[in-house]
Amino acid sequence: MEHMSHYQCDVLIIGSGAAGLTLALQLADHAQVTVLSKGPLTEGSTYYAQGGIAAVFDENDSIESHVEDTLVAGAGLCDLAAVEFTTGHAKESLQWLIDIGVGFDRVDDGQFHLNQEGGHSHRRILHAADATGRAVQTTLVEQTKLHPNITIIERVNAVDLITNKHVGGDRHCYGAYIWNRVTQRVETVAARFVALCTGGASKVYQYTSNPDVASGDGIAMAWRAGCRVANMEFNQFHPTCLFHPNAQSFLLTEALRGEGAYLRRPDGSRFMPDFHPSAELAPRDVVARAIDYEMKRLGADCMFLDISHKPKAFIQEHFPNIYDKCLSLGIDISREPMPVVPAAHYTCGGVKTDLQARTDIANLYAIGEVAYTGLHGANRMASNSLLECLVFARSAAKDIIEQLHDKPLRTDLPAWDESQVNDSDEEVIIQHNWHELRLFMWDYVGIVRTDKRLQRALRRIELLQQEIHDYYSNFKVSNNLLELRNLVQVAELIVRSAMERKESRGLHYNLDHPDLLPEAQPTILAPAQQKPR
Repeated sequence: MEHMSHYQCDVLIIGSGAAGLTLALQLADHAQVTVLSKGPLTEGSTYYAQGGIAAVFDENDSIESHVEDTLVAGAGLCDLAAVEFTTGHAKESLQWLIDIGVGFDRVDDGQFHLNQEGGHSHRRILHAADATGRAVQTTLVEQTKLHPNITIIERVNAVDLITNKHVGGDRHCYGAYIWNRVTQRVETVAARFVALCTGGASKVYQYTSNPDVASGDGIAMAWRAGCRVANMEFNQFHPTCLFHPNAQSFLLTEALRGEGAYLRRPDGSRFMPDFHPSAELAPRDVVARAIDYEMKRLGADCMFLDISHKPKAFIQEHFPNIYDKCLSLGIDISREPMPVVPAAHYTCGGVKTDLQARTDIANLYAIGEVAYTGLHGANRMASNSLLECLVFARSAAKDIIEQLHDKPLRTDLPAWDESQVNDSDEEVIIQHNWHELRLFMWDYVGIVRTDKRLQRALRRIELLQQEIHDYYSNFKVSNNLLELRNLVQVAELIVRSAMERKESRGLHYNLDHPDLLPEAQPTILAPAQQKPR
């Protein structure tokens, strides 16, 4: 029987946030593009980004200053070339967004209104009120839907990349297997190029600000295919997630502290001045550790963020979405403080790439939070993340367009074999493993770590991996099983990376190794080279 691919295209983009849709729009005049979205198109992290996008638009600011601030935030671990590349292409990338219709806030004379956030020495954050991500994502979605060369497939999970391991030959990526949640079948997509734009892996933790889809799929798939990953131990915890049973992962933006909000203990006293000279405007990792420390010291469920000393009109003008959301939960932020906990927020490491977003495997790119470019180092600076998506998507598009006609499309890809599997009646096992993973990652591999906690976590992960492997071999795939398999893989990478770093730097804080090593080096893990079968 001849195996025909279910779908074929020039470029397959896995993920539909700022990175994926920017890449699609940059390529669409030159290529047939297919974009896979795990949920509805607006469900990724981009949509929920409140803060903004950093770029130099003020004549008193400079690219050198943006570079310097990023290097300081990254705690000596940023790659200078990546930082200079990103900041140097920031303005043109934002200009492109403005040209396609993103409405950033302006002041009366038509200039952009620029916010300042933790770590930045100037006001350089373009924003659309406190819902920048929504403005960016909605505009990108509208533009993508209008383009005849872009096909969007919603409600699909990528299962695995199709590489030379499946068809022999050199290290190449030829497409992907995808799980269609509507038909409940695994289908094949053949493509000349594949781009992973799948976002981060913060769902590996019990408390996360990320939407449900952020399960580390691209990182796990790239690792299984043979790509190196780097700096996975640096998981950024956002200091202030709203702590409320009905507010699943609602983030309280950094800009609140930028505009004067205080952090308080349950008794109303401030604590940030005890931890850092910049108090509430200290780097995120310092703020998150301070909240974590105070919660553990006092046995408290949460701390409090208070902006009620500002005029009500000021609060409603600057933070309309946060004001309305909190009010709907019975909290009037103009009169009372907001209960907050830290939450896993951003994966600073990822699949190792170059400045064209190329991975270790030919024809395979990784862009955005899934990737490690060297930009963020040991701690991501506020509003550099959407910027990274834009700059590297544009860079990858250029690289792909230059090679588009030299790459043949392989249509002889093997179909997915599911002849040996049954339907599972044990969904409860997956749910149990899922909760267990997120809880022990939070307790053992969270904001503060120790060698012993990391060893405990690794033992638990190895047990889970065995269970999942048995499960995966015997039962039909499902959305939950695929995500669990990827999260456990990413958890292992985070723990192994954390064990390799014998120091405390940036977001990685280990009580057994509290000091900085004299030389900063990224942690790079390489999969064992599997021979093509």
